[in-house]
Amino acid sequence: MKSNIKISSLLMLTFLVTLSCKKTIEVNTLKNLEKPNVIVILIDDAGYADFGFMGSVDLETPNIDKLAKNGVVLTDAHVSATVCAPSRAGLITGKYQQRFGFEANNTGYGDSGDIGLSDDVVTMADVFKTNGYKTIALGKWHLGKDKTDHPNQRGFDEFFGFETGSRSYFPLESPSKYNMLQHNGERVEFEGYMTDVLGDQSVKYIEENKDKPFFMYLAYNAVHTPMDAKAEHLEKYKNHQRKKLAAMTWSLDENIGKLQQKLQDLGLEENTLIYFLSDNGGAANNTSSGGVLKGWKGNKFEGGHRVPFIVSWPKEIKVGQKFNGLSSSLDIFTTSLAAAKITKTDDLVLDGVNLLPYLKGEKKGNPHSKLFWRKLEEAGARVGDYKMVRLQNYGATLYNLKNDIGETTNIETSHSKEYKLLQNELINWESKMMNPLWGEERDWMDVTSHIHKRLMQNKNVLYSNPQKMKEVLMND
Repeated sequence: MKSNIKISSLLMLTFLVTLSCKKTIEVNTLKNLEKPNVIVILIDDAGYADFGFMGSVDLETPNIDKLAKNGVVLTDAHVSATVCAPSRAGLITGKYQQRFGFEANNTGYGDSGDIGLSDDVVTMADVFKTNGYKTIALGKWHLGKDKTDHPNQRGFDEFFGFETGSRSYFPLESPSKYNMLQHNGERVEFEGYMTDVLGDQSVKYIEENKDKPFFMYLAYNAVHTPMDAKAEHLEKYKNHQRKKLAAMTWSLDENIGKLQQKLQDLGLEENTLIYFLSDNGGAANNTSSGGVLKGWKGNKFEGGHRVPFIVSWPKEIKVGQKFNGLSSSLDIFTTSLAAAKITKTDDLVLDGVNLLPYLKGEKKGNPHSKLFWRKLEEAGARVGDYKMVRLQNYGATLYNLKNDIGETTNIETSHSKEYKLLQNELINWESKMMNPLWGEERDWMDVTSHIHKRLMQNKNVLYSNPQKMKEVLMND
């Protein structure tokens, strides 16, 4: 009899413990579901006007346009650099990359060796991982080739992508360590088209992590050169004036559509915070269009750093809006912390602003009163409606963007007070930054200087790469 009582008691105790554990798991699951997933979709070298939601009539982007309708389009949004690597450094750390010397393109040059991200700088992935998120990086890295700069060492549980700045969209026979497609350091041999491969992986990782909050950094190399496109899409656009770009953009849109569909199928769409933007303006060599904007990738005019930018979080932000306030890719880190209710530590320096009160209509006006850009010999400053472009050993021009979005009329002389103000603001900002830890090839710096000078003079640019520069100078 006593034995039966003991067994019954043990069974009851086991049941209660199991029930308690089940309830704990359910509570933890509910807590996890309350936290938003965060996805940053960063595309490469896309033109400001090359999407339907930005006014394009010749490039088809139905899925990206759907994302825009399901969120907020930020019309005065900027990245922190006009070329790939430093722009990514600013986004992933939430601070001006000049604070840690990451100013020139690539991740080192000449005697500097490969430097990449400073070892003591904190990334978004570091913070989200510490706070219970699964962290995943997909696609192009371009933030350092040193072992300490590998995504798995910078807060990402998973990395499926490549370390270098560009590579073929198709398989390589003998890839280097840096341009091979890899999963956590191990080479991945693939068939097909890189944009599809990355899109399929984004869907796979969402499926695998649907029951816990995740931070996904989805960095497509599209539409960066080489201009590789799938044969069927080249056929689809065979009569298109920008055939290759149209085909590459269509593939990109298809794969962003896959991600949207997976989120919807799993019931995650409402509580997933998605950012969509380009790492800089469209490039001079991929037939991209900046629309009314002056300039392109690599220079400090609006076409170099003003980018298409969508923020979507249907659970919290009213859909179908436009927001005209001055904003930055630096804001992604700060905004995401606020969305996830993660408290920023006192020692974490961030230059971004929490956009949520502005996008929810709780605050009016501009998230930023000023923004700055610098890459070696060229710099830019924005204060209110005024914009300055400065070229070392040449001078500076001033524009009123409210009246002159195309930066066609230099008002330096007629607005000397504003000119002096922006000069001083830029100098003051520079005093708080580090000197660049590496430079760039002199030929490319000369090309960039030429482009800035000609655009400042409202003249046609004669060359946009070193080879063409040599040809022009030889015939001059």
